[in-house]
Amino acid sequence: MGLEQSPYILYSDGKGNIFEDISLYVAGRSGWDAVDIPAEDWIELPFGGSLYELPGRKGIGIDVETGEMRLCEKGLAVAAFVPPAYSGFYMAAFESDADAPILPLFCYSAAAWLDGKFYVPAVRIEQDIRQDCEGYDSEKVAAGVNDLLKHYPHNRLVSHLANNCALTYQCPAARNFALGRWECPIPVSPACNANCVGCISLQPDEETIVSPQDRLAFKPTAEEIVEFTVPHLESAPYPIVSFGQGCEGEPLLMWETMRDAIIEIRKHTKKGSININTNGSKPDAVKALCEAGLDSIRVSTNSVRKEIYTPYYRPNNYVFEDIVESLKIVNSFGGWTSINFFVFPGMTDSIAEYEALRKFIKETGLKMIQWRSFNIDPDWYLGKIGVTDTGECLGVKQLQQLIREEFPDLKYGYFNPPIERINGKFEMDFAHH
Repeated sequence: MGLEQSPYILYSDGKGNIFEDISLYVAGRSGWDAVDIPAEDWIELPFGGSLYELPGRKGIGIDVETGEMRLCEKGLAVAAFVPPAYSGFYMAAFESDADAPILPLFCYSAAAWLDGKFYVPAVRIEQDIRQDCEGYDSEKVAAGVNDLLKHYPHNRLVSHLANNCALTYQCPAARNFALGRWECPIPVSPACNANCVGCISLQPDEETIVSPQDRLAFKPTAEEIVEFTVPHLESAPYPIVSFGQGCEGEPLLMWETMRDAIIEIRKHTKKGSININTNGSKPDAVKALCEAGLDSIRVSTNSVRKEIYTPYYRPNNYVFEDIVESLKIVNSFGGWTSINFFVFPGMTDSIAEYEALRKFIKETGLKMIQWRSFNIDPDWYLGKIGVTDTGECLGVKQLQQLIREEFPDLKYGYFNPPIERINGKFEMDFAHH
C-alpha cells in the first residue's frame, strides 16, 4: 500500500470543479497543526468516497521547490468523505477566512491527486462489506421498501424506517433492512439526555448548522418493534437488530419498552443478536436489558477522558463514569462490548488519550473498538470544547498499532459484529452477494 512520493494538493474553483496544483504537495491536519503526511499512508479514494469544497477556506500545502508550508492561493480548500469501513489518519489542512461558515456534520479527510487518481490517508479497518456502496441497488431497495409497507401497513416504525431512513436519507442500515439482510435498525427514543455539540438529529435553533436528518417524533411500542424484528432475525443472513440510531435520541430513556420487546422477541426466536447503540448513561437500565437478553452494546464517545467527553456530550443527570459502568455490566453478563470511537486526528491519538484508552480497555474488558471518522467541523469542535493545545500526538496509525500490540484480542472494526463473528469466527469472509 501507499505511494512512492507525496501526492499533490487539490483546490476547487467554487463552482464544483476540482483541480490539482502540482507546485504543492498536500499537507494534513492534526489538532490545530498542519503536518506532513507519510507517503505510505495514502490509499486510493475508496468507492463511495466523495470530495467537498470548503467554503471560506484555503488549502495548506508543502512547496515542491522549497519544502515550506504555504497556502494554495488558486481556489477553495478540498476535503474528502471517507466511506464507512475506513478509518482516516489526517484531516484536511486549511486556513479559514474570518467569515467562513461552519462546515456541516461530515468528515473532512485530507485528499490529494497523483497520476490521474484521488487519494486519502486512511486504512480499511473493517472486512465486513455491509455498507459498501456497490452493495446497494436502488431499485431493489425501493422494491424492498414497498414490500415492507405492504407487510406492515399499520407499523409506524416500519413506515419511518422505509420512507424517511431508507428512501430520503439513504441510511445504509435501513436500506439493509429493506433488502432483508444483516443489521436492522430499531430507533426507539425521541428524547435524549445529552446535548452533543455535533448531534446529527437535533441542533439548537441558535446554531447555524442543521442536523442532517430529522429526529424520530414518536415513541414506538414493544409490539411495533417485535412485529418486524422477529421476521428479520428469522430470515436475514447474519442478522442483528439494533436499538439506538442516528435518527433518534438516547434509547436507554426508553429502556422499559426495549426490555419488553427483547423478552417478547426471544419468545419467538433465538436467532441472531440484539444490540444497543447508546451513550451508556444508565447502567441500571443496561443491567435490566442484559437480564432480558441483550447480546451486545456499543457506547459512543469522542474521548475516554472525562474532561474531553463532558464539554462535548454536555450530559444531563449522568456522568462519564456511568458509561464505564455500563460496559462493565455487559461484560459481566458475557456480552459483547464495543465503543464507537470518534477519531479526530490530533486528539484521539494524543499521548494523554492513549494512556486513558489503555486504562479504559483494562477497566471495562472492552472487546472491540469501532474507529469512526468524527463528522464535525474541526475548528468549531475544538473551539466548542475549549481545546487550544492538544499536546503531543502519536499519529492515528501508530495509536492503532500500539493498542493492537498491547491488546491482541481486542477487535478493530466499524460495525457491530453478528453473533456468528462474536462466537469465534470473527475473521469471517464477507464477499459481495
